Amino acid sequence: EDSPTDPFRSVGYGRLVARNRKLYAALTRRGPHRVLRGQLAFAGIPGIVYTPASGFGLPGLAFGHDWLTDAAHYADTCEHLASWGIVAGAPDTQRGLAPSVLTLAADLGTTLDVISGVRLGQGDISVDPQKLGLAGHGFGGAAAVFAAAAAGTRVKAAAAVFPSVTKPSAEKSAATLQVPGLVLATPDDQRSLRTDALEVAASWDSAVLRIVEKANAADVAERRRVLGLLGLQGLDFPGSSSRTQKTVRALLTGFLLFHLNGDDTYRQFAEPDAVLPHTAIPDPEAAPVTHEDRIVALFR
Repeated sequence: EDSPTDPFRSVGYGRLVARNRKLYAALTRRGPHRVLRGQLAFAGIPGIVYTPASGFGLPGLAFGHDWLTDAAHYADTCEHLASWGIVAGAPDTQRGLAPSVLTLAADLGTTLDVISGVRLGQGDISVDPQKLGLAGHGFGGAAAVFAAAAAGTRVKAAAAVFPSVTKPSAEKSAATLQVPGLVLATPDDQRSLRTDALEVAASWDSAVLRIVEKANAADVAERRRVLGLLGLQGLDFPGSSSRTQKTVRALLTGFLLFHLNGDDTYRQFAEPDAVLPHTAIPDPEAAPVTHEDRIVALFR
């Protein structure tokens, strides 16, 4: 049996890490497809949809927004996914001070109905109903978990990016899921009362958990678009990070290309122990974090 110091094993492992790094770098950039933008409102639900310029039988995704954040703040993320061949729709609902996570989850399901039930573009774009996925950030990440539970075998994969603590709890819903999942956490998730990525991942038997280095839970929303309206191009609001956005987009795109499109090139993005840039693998021996632990951490 090979030992950890076996030189042949080390060479193979090194090549795999180098390959992962190359794939990751490619996925941080736009893909090969020209992208079209449309509105979900034509089907009766506010929101945006980004598609490749053409193609039949494409994979499709519904993406949920964070609390007090509209769908337009994820335009670059949806456009990025579309450039890699994934139709991405984001409902622009439940944006008030007291939104319902279950209602947003239902709207994500409706978004999947829309993008997979009609021809898009000029009739030359379609989504394969057997290639559907769900994803979301923060509040929308929790909604994606609830939507996946409601969808059952209808969806092939789901992802929760820095999912927020909600009532009811996404953790309980995650325990019912059998669909492959991706859960992204921040390095300070254990000290946060806002997110529960670790608990959601622990409850979700078929989920891969990755910690995004130097990330903050609010980083994913593209707040620089608001600044652009004021003529301040290239700047971010505090809490928006282009570095984190690039990492999240690469991880999400690779995971979806493997699970929705069956592209084995990106299998490592779905492997729990894969070494990928700017991420860390959680310590399997670490004790579970309790709510009391989070409260205590606030006073340290």
